[in-house]
Order: sequence, then structure tokens, then C-alpha cells
Amino acid sequence: MIRRSILLGTGSALPERIVTNAELAQTVDTSDEWIVERTGIRTRHIAGEGETTATLATDAAKAALDAAGIVAQDIDLIILATATPDQTFPAAATKVQAALGINDCVAFDVAAVCSGFLYAVTVADSMIRSGAANRAIVIGSETFSRILDWEDRTTCVLFGDGAGAIILGAEESEEGHRGILASKLHADGRHNQLLYVDGGPSTTQTVGKLRMKGQEVFRHAVTNLASVLNEVMAQAGLPAGDIDWLVPHQANARILDATARKLKLSADRVVMTVDRHANTSAASVPLALDLAVRDGRIKAGDLVVLEAMGGGFTWGACVLRV
Repeated sequence: MIRRSILLGTGSALPERIVTNAELAQTVDTSDEWIVERTGIRTRHIAGEGETTATLATDAAKAALDAAGIVAQDIDLIILATATPDQTFPAAATKVQAALGINDCVAFDVAAVCSGFLYAVTVADSMIRSGAANRAIVIGSETFSRILDWEDRTTCVLFGDGAGAIILGAEESEEGHRGILASKLHADGRHNQLLYVDGGPSTTQTVGKLRMKGQEVFRHAVTNLASVLNEVMAQAGLPAGDIDWLVPHQANARILDATARKLKLSADRVVMTVDRHANTSAASVPLALDLAVRDGRIKAGDLVVLEAMGGGFTWGACVLRV
């Protein structure tokens, strides 16, 4: 028996406003056909007044707590992955902590953009395994609409807002029986200028806007995501054929299709939500995971792989037995 991080519950939250491609085409030089053909995106949720990264994260956390059947006071660790925090500091995780009524627990943010949730899960798993935490809320939450250049049609149509959360708990279990079996993370800062925000308090003293060289990012994404999946499965000591569900970062339907083909995975084993959520950065993996758990696709005992790549570049994967 070993101490392992077990998935206890999932939750998500989306802004009320849904924006279709047709609505975007009224203000941006684009069309529904152009967006769907190149990205697979049909709609996205856009945060309105009063909806922030922290409020969405709090709602997702509450849903995950309800699913897990535990109360907020049982939590001793909150890690929130985001590239769009409410403030430069303090961490948005502390705002979630206060909103949940938790007087004292470890709470901090992780910044690894679209890979942030995988980074946060890996850190939480390490803390649980070591005994530094017993029950954790791990959240990915973003309001990317606030950093988009709405005059750049190549990027503004790609992103949406939302939050997803999971509850992890410590449990003594047999090797490979349940929980997080393996994680693998990477970063390569040489590619900063391919996907970045052109602002920050230390440089321009402004928030800045998202900038991306899409074709270059696409090429790296397919290669890196396929590679890290093979790495993490080898680390778990399992063949890729054992995967029941792949829950990837929802950046672009073409990336997901190309990655599945490269891995020789059937498309019906890949959870895809990019069509309705667009790219929600660190929120995309937990959003997709929650949807697949709640609609019954992902069941107890299933072997699930979570994976993502984002600006930095950062990328990673996690093998989870539900």
C-alpha cells in the first residue's frame, strides 16, 4: 500500500454570456465558416461584469466540493492555475480561499499558461504524497477575453473564459489501483516569442495583449503532446493502448485530431470541448474532464490521460486512474 492522490470530485463554471462565431463576425473580419474550418470552434463563453478569474474559480471549486461530498473546511491546500489573475498580487487562490470560508490553508497560484493545470496537479500530488497536504482543490481558471486584441482576427476568435476544478485526497492504495499514477512536465523558454503577452508590470507597466504565431505553435504542439504522452505512459509502466480517455488541452480541433492520429488513438477516446468552449487556457483540461465525468463517459476504474501545452513553451501530461 502506498499513499496516493485520489480524484474525489470535479466541477466547472462558465460565464453566462455565450458568443457565437456569427456574433463575432459582426465586429471582427471573420466568418463562422472560416473559424470552424480552421479551429473547430463554434461558441465561447465571455466573462461579463462581476465575473472574474477568482469568482469563476470559486464557483468551480464549490461544484467540485459538492461532487466530492466534502465541505470546504476539509481542504488544506488550494492551487489555482491562471495567466489572468484578478490582481498582480495577492494570489487569486487566496481570494478563493476567503470566498469558501476557509480561515487557514496553503493557497497559491501557478503560472504556466495552458499547461498550468497540469503543473498545479503535479505540485498538489507531490504535496499529498509527501504528507504536506491531505485534501486539495486544484483549479484552472481564466478570463482570457480581458487580454485579447479584438482587432487581431487570428487570435481573438480562439479563446474563451471559464474555470474547472478537481478535489484530490490522500488515500492508501495498491500500486496502480487508483489515483495519479504518473506525471511529466517540460518547459523550453527559447520559444517565448511564439506565444506571449506583450505587457507586464516589470516591463511595460500594462497588462498587454496576447500575441501568437499560430503555425509555429501548431507544429510544436502536435510533436510535444504526442511525445509527452508516450513519456508519461512509460513512466506509469502502461502501454498507450490501455488509455480509456485522453483529455487534452482544448486549443484547436486540428491539433487534437493530429495528435490522436500521431498516437494512433481513436477519435472517440478523445474528449473534445473546444467547439463549445474555445481555448480557455489553464481551464480547458479541468473543464473537459468535468464534462466527461458528469455525462458518464469517464467512469470509476477508467485510465485517463490529461495533457496540455502552452506559452513558454510549457507542456506536460498526467496519468490518472479514476
